Amino acid sequence: MQFVQTSIIPQKTDQEFAVQKPIAIWLFVCCALVFAMVVVGGVTRLTDSGLSIVEWQPLVGTVPPLTQNDWDELFEKYHQTPQYKKINLGMSLEEFKTIFWWEYFHRLLGRVIGLAFFMPFLYFLAKKAVDRPLGLKLSGIFLLGALQGGMGWYMVKSGLVDNPHVSQYRLTAHLGLAFAIYAAMFWVALDLLNPGRGLSTNSGLRSLLNFSTTLSALIFIMVLSGGFVAGIRAGLAYNTFPLMDGHFIPPELFMLEPWYRNFFDNMTTVQFDHRLIAWTLAILVPIFWLKSRAAPLSGSARLACTLLLIMLAVQITLGISTLLLVVPLTLAAAHQAGALLLFTAALWVNHELRRQ
Repeated sequence: MQFVQTSIIPQKTDQEFAVQKPIAIWLFVCCALVFAMVVVGGVTRLTDSGLSIVEWQPLVGTVPPLTQNDWDELFEKYHQTPQYKKINLGMSLEEFKTIFWWEYFHRLLGRVIGLAFFMPFLYFLAKKAVDRPLGLKLSGIFLLGALQGGMGWYMVKSGLVDNPHVSQYRLTAHLGLAFAIYAAMFWVALDLLNPGRGLSTNSGLRSLLNFSTTLSALIFIMVLSGGFVAGIRAGLAYNTFPLMDGHFIPPELFMLEPWYRNFFDNMTTVQFDHRLIAWTLAILVPIFWLKSRAAPLSGSARLACTLLLIMLAVQITLGISTLLLVVPLTLAAAHQAGALLLFTAALWVNHELRRQ
């Protein structure tokens, strides 16, 4: 094996590692909360609960309705929405409470994540455990979190005007931003836990790293395509596999004008694209895994590569099952959770390969 160039990352002292380990654990806890947020958000969407609260009240809205008058007032506001008038006309108060609680807990969890991030951040700053580079990273993550709160309300607003469904563009942006926040926290936590090792520029390892980076980007694109599938309910059509109602390339692929609208508004094209990305990953990830077996990797790097392969198999199985059974709530929520777990595995692979 020939190494073209080797640079050494300075080793952290035991004292530095002891200080940064609690910060890494805190970030992993925040990642777990974001994971729960993604799952609850998926259930909220699948149960059409997201439009049950028609106001954005970051502070006042923390307190749920406590009296019958509170419920009557909220229900009357919901009566004015397109969703009630066009879809849920005649809904009882008890039925309204079911969708209300899903949206309420979704928003409440968002507030909990904000506090779980901000308060420890202030504590670590006060203890001078955060240097300037880390402080800038954490500040950036906090700003992304604030942006996500605004993006959530911007998404909900799109379903309160004329259309009883939220915009698929805003839904996808909301989902993508959640994954970006999760990725930033997860990556910083991994950096803090890793004490630093030699970073090789061996051509074989560099090629493998480029391969894994491409796979990570492709998985993120698949997540975004899944947002469009959810946004226009494309999963309720073409509930056959591997063909789409007898076609590998369905004839309705470009039925909308102008042509580019099909990639965002056409149920056929949106689902076809999602399937195509899944097929691509089903081919590339096993190839990547085989290449990783021949590379001089550490035990943790090999484990990460194998986990990526396993998670892809699980996720594809969940996706096919969700499609064939016409999007049952439990499977659909598991499929959304699986997307984040698959993305997590890809991030871990990338981090391990950068440290070989």
